[in-house]
Amino acid sequence: MRVDKFLKVSRVIKRRTVANEACDVGRIVANGKVVKASYQVKIGDILEVAFGDRTVKIEVLSLPEHVGKAEASSMYREILS
Repeated sequence: MRVDKFLKVSRVIKRRTVANEACDVGRIVANGKVVKASYQVKIGDILEVAFGDRTVKIEVLSLPEHVGKAEASSMYREILS
């Protein structure tokens, strides 16, 4: 699954276009490398998403194509740094 789609489906970022723009300006880091929106996310990847002055670090746990709002947070685990 593409990283922009993962961020949208998991509801880390609300809209795919916003996720795509975040990738374009280098705000998404996967396993220590800045990635483009087309990066293929794998289970176990560590993603860092920069929101202004705050950075959220998450580990990918599952990659379903569609999930409900209640199950979206089960797609990842937030890592405290």
